[in-house]
Amino acid sequence: MSRRTTPQKKIDEIAFPVRLRFSTPSCGFGNRLAELHRWLGEEVGGGYFAIYSSPGLATDGMAVYLCDPSHAIRLVQAFPDLTLADGTTSPAYYSPARPLNFEALDIFGVCNLYSMTSGQDAIRDLVKVWDDQTGNLPPLPGIYPDYQAPVISNGAGGRVLSMMRWGLPSPAFALKGKKTDRGVTNVRNTNSPHWRRWLGVQHRCVVPFTAFAEPHNQPGQPSENVWFALNEDQPLAFFPGIWTQWTSVRKLKDGETTDNLFGFLTTDANGVVGPIHSKAMPVVLRTEAEVDTWLNADQNKALQLQQPLPDDALQVIEP
Repeated sequence: MSRRTTPQKKIDEIAFPVRLRFSTPSCGFGNRLAELHRWLGEEVGGGYFAIYSSPGLATDGMAVYLCDPSHAIRLVQAFPDLTLADGTTSPAYYSPARPLNFEALDIFGVCNLYSMTSGQDAIRDLVKVWDDQTGNLPPLPGIYPDYQAPVISNGAGGRVLSMMRWGLPSPAFALKGKKTDRGVTNVRNTNSPHWRRWLGVQHRCVVPFTAFAEPHNQPGQPSENVWFALNEDQPLAFFPGIWTQWTSVRKLKDGETTDNLFGFLTTDANGVVGPIHSKAMPVVLRTEAEVDTWLNADQNKALQLQQPLPDDALQVIEP
């Protein structure tokens, strides 16, 4: 949908907090604009985006307003020939005109990108995997929301390493008026009834990773990802998480699907992550004992792990 009037634009700025701006190609947008409209309609859904295109935008030849950062990431990936404008180098660029509200921050605001480049043998050895269902697992340098990623869960015969889709079922309030559920990547409030039903041992999991990223947003500057790891060698570590099998519409074009979905716990930011992302950071497990506690201990003991890493246990690394 294309909206040009000033009053409607003000409404859109509230409804769509994620911004992407593209420079006008030297030959013009041509059919690419129609293709972009078609892609947004199929992948995001009518009513969940707005487009502004006008010569008055100067170098920002076209602006796309979205609800969800993961839509922005996928849009940039789908149209790699279009150049991001206005200093926007991150596909999850947020307009400084309006900060995210609580609900959006709770769902999308923390660690929506991580890597897992450790070998399979290291995962199996440390976690004592009984059944590896992942096949030949390649290095995964960039795992985004809704991607398939390796997860270790408790099975009937022992621990299972399998691929699951990143993004747990969203709370009811986040789905009002929406045709799809893109999922919730992080869990902070474990007292919420929405999450409590999956805190039992049968739904707990650990997510292997070697580094994670947080967006660094500064007024008047492009957003950049800052990467964190236990050290420069990026040794294997784990996020404590929960998983469930769920039937929903993740993408309009796919219709209703049944998937194994996962997300992981967050907590207060420590002194290393805080200067970049002050609100929160992922919970990180470093030892076999911590993994065992999360996967097997009673709920109260397991949730004691939901705390930030010591400052000296984490560092900023080069991507």
